Amino acid sequence: MSEVTIPKMTKEGNVFRQIRSFVRREGRLTKGQEQAMNECWPRMGIDFSKEKLDWQAVFGNDNPIILEIGFGMGASLIEMAKNAPEKNFVGIEVHSPGVGACLMGAREEKLSNLRVICHDAVEVFEHMLHEQSLDVVQLFFPDPWHKKRHHKRRIVQAKFAKMLYSKLKLGGVFHMATDWEPYAEHMLEVMELAQGYENTASDGRFIERPEERPLTKFEQRGHRLGHGVWDMKYRRFE
Repeated sequence: MSEVTIPKMTKEGNVFRQIRSFVRREGRLTKGQEQAMNECWPRMGIDFSKEKLDWQAVFGNDNPIILEIGFGMGASLIEMAKNAPEKNFVGIEVHSPGVGACLMGAREEKLSNLRVICHDAVEVFEHMLHEQSLDVVQLFFPDPWHKKRHHKRRIVQAKFAKMLYSKLKLGGVFHMATDWEPYAEHMLEVMELAQGYENTASDGRFIERPEERPLTKFEQRGHRLGHGVWDMKYRRFE
């Protein structure tokens, strides 16, 4: 999970202070990552600005937009884009080596339906995304912040859910996954109270891993050790 922030609002709805939900872990780029950043950014990178994005202009089509917050090194995002060329994928990640690694993989796969943004997710949502412009928002394996005094740093909070709601299309989906059961329960608690969402699970709680979410090496190892993973999908219904 990458660096994102949870917005803190004034009564007027303006962001005036942000609680960080991450610890900055900036690393050096390898030569290959740096080369990919230099070569691929003009085509696949989106620079941060305070102007709204036009997805038609970005991708050259009106295909569905799937946006992932914190894609790590990008392996699963690349696989999803490769497996669904009829969809457009956007990844937000501020860890530069992860962005470079993602661009390397996308170049190798010759992907045309993937773009990356190297900036804080909340600022991207606030300044760059139109209302009801996203079909899916993905949040996979965010930092669970195990200690109770750190729970306020968990990205899935009421204000975060409200922020995503405004950008999702009617019928759009917020897909979360975590390998920490107490955080999964926390996610459910937050989303059950969030207005305008409905859980897509038949039992109202968790779903099996959807085919479109690749099984990561970390997850495969966890399965062998008997560790669980919890997926949730919430749909905007109003």
